[in-house]
Amino acid sequence: MGVHVYTEENPSPVAPSRLFKALIGDSETLMPKLLPQVIKSLALVEGDGGVGSIRLIAFHEGVPSKNVKTRIDALDAEKFEYTYTLLEGDLLNEKIESISYEVVFAPGTDGGTIAKIKTTYTTKGDEAPTEEELNKGKETGMAMFKVVEGYLQQNPDAYV
Repeated sequence: MGVHVYTEENPSPVAPSRLFKALIGDSETLMPKLLPQVIKSLALVEGDGGVGSIRLIAFHEGVPSKNVKTRIDALDAEKFEYTYTLLEGDLLNEKIESISYEVVFAPGTDGGTIAKIKTTYTTKGDEAPTEEELNKGKETGMAMFKVVEGYLQQNPDAYV
């Protein structure tokens, strides 16, 4: 078994509290609304939305993944921190056992945010994930982030 950790930082002009509320706190409602051509549904299937809760994201036909199931591992609305683990989905395969994500929305310049993301791949062997495997999840996550960021910029009174 191998553990492979990757980090990235993404700046945003939107405040950390607004990004956290939209992307984490209201994702079940907001994501299908903003991405109706991609996300069929996003729902809690177990728990109350806190630590230990399980979420299921169902994607429309034509999207590379059919569905993804995640577990909330940590949630701190005051520090704008969120950790979750991918339990089921197309990113997991014969090589990748699990993927966990630690997301922190830290204060950036001019009231904006630095989204700090730490992704940990646990592999069944020692081989690291390929660039293609890394990019598949990263591109999808960044695209969703940018859609929400754009929505918040166009709607300055949302999630304040």
